[in-house]
Amino acid sequence: MPLRVTFVAAACGAPPPAERFEDDRPLNQAGWDEVQRAAGELLPLAAAELRYCSPTPRSRATGDALGYAPLVQLALRDCDMGRWRGLTLGEAMAREPEAVDFWLADPRATPHGGESLLAFISRVGGWLDTRPADDGGRIVAVAEPSVIRAALVYALKAPPSSYWNIDVRPLSTTTVSGRAGRWNLRFDGIPAQRSRT
Repeated sequence: MPLRVTFVAAACGAPPPAERFEDDRPLNQAGWDEVQRAAGELLPLAAAELRYCSPTPRSRATGDALGYAPLVQLALRDCDMGRWRGLTLGEAMAREPEAVDFWLADPRATPHGGESLLAFISRVGGWLDTRPADDGGRIVAVAEPSVIRAALVYALKAPPSSYWNIDVRPLSTTTVSGRAGRWNLRFDGIPAQRSRT
């Protein structure tokens, strides 16, 4: 039986225009309200044999609020953005426009002094490939949208540039199934009553 890993995107900690690199702010009230509205549909995932989360406050809080009691996984942390940590993309662009352009164009680039996009995707993919298949067939992982995008790029063996074309919405779920080096993607999506434009 193939391993099944369902990623749940953490609830919002800030409005989208205010999203910051390596944002470690806790859930805001809107995020808590979102979790409460989604709980009925996401609670069944607590039956997974293994439950994990990113180390961010909002990922941990989302997992706890959904009854997952997740184990924090450092490998599921956000991309290390070096000196851009805490900035929005617009703020980084205002300070270092050429460096941001270089970073967006080259997945091996680290102009911020942190981790490259390619290293980030490889780290998250390494975590995915090392899940213990013999400990159970179902895993749930609450993670930041960036981590889920990295996992999807890795699972699909897609070019790193496709990372920028994946949109992961708060509290959406995405499942990959298979085993190390061979993953299939299943879109679970966002249930109709929670979707917003």
